[in-house]
Amino acid sequence: MIDFDLKKIPAAHGVYLMKGDDGTVLYVGKAKHLRNRLRGYFSAAGDDRAHIRFLMDRVCDIETIVTDTEKEALILENTLIKQHRPRYNINLRDDKTYVSLRLDPREEFPALQVVRKVRHDGAFYFGPFASSSAVRDTLKEIYRIFPLRHYPLATCRRRGRPCLFFQIGQCSAPCHGRISGAGYRELVDGVIAFLSGRENDVLRMLRKKMLAASDELRFEAAARFRDQIGSIEQTIERQKMVTPAGGDQDVLGLHREGGEVEVVILFVRQGKLIDRRGFAIDWKLDEDELLSAFLQEFYGREVVIPEQLLLPLLPENAAALAEWLGERKGGRVEMTVPRRGVKRELVELANRNALESFRERGSRREAIDGVLEEIHRRLHLSRLPKRMECFDISNVQGRQSVGSMAVLIDGEAARAEYRQFKIRTVAGADDYASLYEVLRRRFNRGRDDGVLPDFILIDGGRGQLGVVDRVLDELGLMGRIDRAGIAKSRVVSNVRGRALERSEERFFLPGRKNPVLLRPGSPALFMLERLRDEAHRFALTQHRKLRGKAAFSSILEDIPGVGPARRKVLLRHFGSLKRIREATLEDLSRVSGLPEAVARNIFSALAQSGD
Repeated sequence: MIDFDLKKIPAAHGVYLMKGDDGTVLYVGKAKHLRNRLRGYFSAAGDDRAHIRFLMDRVCDIETIVTDTEKEALILENTLIKQHRPRYNINLRDDKTYVSLRLDPREEFPALQVVRKVRHDGAFYFGPFASSSAVRDTLKEIYRIFPLRHYPLATCRRRGRPCLFFQIGQCSAPCHGRISGAGYRELVDGVIAFLSGRENDVLRMLRKKMLAASDELRFEAAARFRDQIGSIEQTIERQKMVTPAGGDQDVLGLHREGGEVEVVILFVRQGKLIDRRGFAIDWKLDEDELLSAFLQEFYGREVVIPEQLLLPLLPENAAALAEWLGERKGGRVEMTVPRRGVKRELVELANRNALESFRERGSRREAIDGVLEEIHRRLHLSRLPKRMECFDISNVQGRQSVGSMAVLIDGEAARAEYRQFKIRTVAGADDYASLYEVLRRRFNRGRDDGVLPDFILIDGGRGQLGVVDRVLDELGLMGRIDRAGIAKSRVVSNVRGRALERSEERFFLPGRKNPVLLRPGSPALFMLERLRDEAHRFALTQHRKLRGKAAFSSILEDIPGVGPARRKVLLRHFGSLKRIREATLEDLSRVSGLPEAVARNIFSALAQSGD
């Protein structure tokens, strides 16, 4: 235990950082009263939380930072956690990406965008949606009722005629003047009302237009309004009303069992339950501190923040949290523990969901543990492969080589841990040298931050496995990490030399001559193949991005008057290659230092390349 003088700790609001013997930040916490908070760690009884006892054995130094208010301490704690990523703070390993719909009413003809970050930019944001498929279903419904444009205006205006979506009635083709600005604005207002949950307002508006069109003998228009009304009414029937009061709420539920806690959030928008998300936290925190840390971690991301949070209990720093959330949202956020009525029923529903999620995760955990144990046994590993990493190299004819690392933690894809490596030291198509560079960079960093895999899977055979052994030996990690190579199925001739047969996936192990074969269709084989395929997919994704950027850069290089300096000016002005490609001639003409003739050349060249 660290020898620490509490009298030197200030009796004030602030943040404390607990550090290891090498200066690494192990834990970041906040307190209304720093001295009292730290006294709890050094009392005779000690802190009874298992992870805190484990932590204190490793703490060699504590640094404190004083703040003026509790809210400042909360914000500073959040910043330091993001900066240092301490291993003993809450880390929500959430592989799913939150998506929302964005609509900017200031655009000439506003369009819906699927975005992953919510920014304070004056646009409307709707969501969150759990998956891209949920967004696609919503957009399909919207475009049938309100045919907004699908593509950037600049792209559409370069076409000679409206796109296919116009032909099937899911786009109003503002790019080709098929709808007036006022008519398009009515569509936008309808979309905003629809996504905001004000379907009844939309229905009243459409019924009024239907009757007016009928009175004016515009029967095709009246029929179109009738179909829109029918589509909205069907949508309303499919949605579940959960509270007559309406409004936007996030409802949190907790289930705790031993050292494991399951947190569930129900997303309620305008009185409708639109989605649910669960998080497993293997940490023996007090529920009050757990909930406070969870709220900071979750809402510290760029997500939609509702008007109200319904909680099973109120954290000690609720006032500071509500003020911080209000600043992030740009409006008041209420945190409350309902005692009766519909809101209390919602919290109880969230708690029941947390219990069911815990049970489901427990059943899945048992199944995954069985798979990991089979991999451990069949591949003769020295430890259970809790963290598995797979590496892959991708290039085209020796150019633009990239490496990728996919990660499974406890059998689940940990996409936040995936990494891509642009090959720096290897010229040409030398997969062995590229793999050597990638592994050296990965494990050098892993030694420094203390994050190393239990098991490495290499896409390849004995040659690639030899590269792994060389790197581990050079870095003094031999014996610390298990490894295997997975070779793709071979295609061989049968005994007559005619028909072709496919062998099974083969796993090569260090010091073993014959490869290991796993039972076809077994969960262990499926998990390892999935890891290999993820690394391959991730490498190809990065490779396509590099090829696209290179191809676009070559287009700019071929345009008269556009040299390296002007390419930098264009990128600085538009922010990305994608926005340069989407720019209109007027947009290009407004770039400082770009002559009008050069702007015309760029616009013409990009228009031709997009055909």
